[in-house]
Amino acid sequence: MTPEPRRVILVTGAAGNLGRATLAALAAEDVALVAVDRAGDAASLLGAAVPDPARHLALPGLDLLDPAACEAGVGQVMARFGRLDGVAHTVGGFAMHGIAEGTPAAWEAMLRINLFTTVNIFRAGIAAMRPPTPGSMGQGSLCAVGALAALKAPGGMAAYAASKSAVLRLVESHADELRGTGLRVNAVMPGTLDTPQNRAAMPDADPSLWVQPESVGRVIAFLLSEAAGGVTGALIPVPGRH
Repeated sequence: MTPEPRRVILVTGAAGNLGRATLAALAAEDVALVAVDRAGDAASLLGAAVPDPARHLALPGLDLLDPAACEAGVGQVMARFGRLDGVAHTVGGFAMHGIAEGTPAAWEAMLRINLFTTVNIFRAGIAAMRPPTPGSMGQGSLCAVGALAALKAPGGMAAYAASKSAVLRLVESHADELRGTGLRVNAVMPGTLDTPQNRAAMPDADPSLWVQPESVGRVIAFLLSEAAGGVTGALIPVPGRH
């Protein structure tokens, strides 16, 4: 009989580079993982980095832009495990838009993938983790992914940086609102991730200066852990070797 996990952690973007790295970092701990992605299937989402896949849960095909889908996904977690202790939201998107290309549609696309997905999954996760009785203490942690560009936006990144800055403001506000409940909300702010996609898009850059997804995944795992129990409202830079 499989023992009950000490914690249950939901990871969005499980099929992506950072999502897979976060799953791997968390798999070393006594947790049950919930792998969420709009693409893939159950087997591919859990992947080789996650031992004993029967202990975990995969939710492929979940559209994080749909608030009802997020609530239903969290409902499946509660039905399976009876609890949710953490949310690592690694879904995001990037696009360069100069002044001429920064149309309302381009801005909306950045806000939808970076901000609205965060709003939706955090709202559903907080509803499950919030203490049932006002004044009582619950437990749980949520981690979003911002960006160093959210602090100072380079040229051509206005829409991207604004959407990531909005994620950071959401984290700060949620952390303040949830003080005294036992729930914590934090964010990591990576520099350029060393991924196959970024190497292909920037062939002349030096990827040795970039940050490894595994490094960011380990920071996310720490922020979700009991060791970070006193940390909330933090925006943690993970710049690599810049």
